[in-house]
Amino acid sequence: MLRRRPQGVIAVFSGLTETQHEQLARSEIPLVLLDPADAPARNTPSVGAGNWNGGLTATRHLLELGHRRIGIITGPDSALRSRARLDGYRTALDMAGIPADPELIGQGDFLIEGGLTEAHRMLRLPDRPTAIFATNDGQAIGVYHAIHQLRLRVPDDLSVIGFDDLPSVRWAIPPLTTIRQPLAEMAAAATSMLLKLAHGEHLPQSRVELATELVIRGSTAPPPPPPA
Repeated sequence: MLRRRPQGVIAVFSGLTETQHEQLARSEIPLVLLDPADAPARNTPSVGAGNWNGGLTATRHLLELGHRRIGIITGPDSALRSRARLDGYRTALDMAGIPADPELIGQGDFLIEGGLTEAHRMLRLPDRPTAIFATNDGQAIGVYHAIHQLRLRVPDDLSVIGFDDLPSVRWAIPPLTTIRQPLAEMAAAATSMLLKLAHGEHLPQSRVELATELVIRGSTAPPPPPPA
């Protein structure tokens, strides 16, 4: 990349090593991080989304439908966005006066397989959840597969909500309720910041955080009535 002399570099979902930072700085190539996995080093400009508020909004939506046993499948502990979404979930439960049940907090990996594994575990609990918040859409698809394998139905037996609003999830059966992460807008903001830096302009702020939005589709509904 250094040999090709780009106007700048956008690193997506990841940071750079100290050596890579130094190489770019010596070559006067500006860097912007897009949705970094951890805290940006050296006050590197970055663009992200409102992950904490997204987690809060997703959980509140389920609470407003009447759910009280709400599971969550997180991403890796090392990812700040995963921790922020979990913190939003915990805050929503706390504000509703509902203690967070450790059995309903599943460690995922942002992959379909992680959603499948954790959904199977939760749905075999004696007091299983009536809703699961998968902290990305891939894991939500894994939850769908687990529900199908256990001969249950979405949302009749279990409500599911994801995070990202990838284009494919509107074609799931039923279409997935999710938290929209403004991915295109985030990329545009990162590019705009990078071009300003490349032209020697000063950035008014080094961190830009764009709002997330609840997109309600067919995968969430009030919980099923308790067995007679």
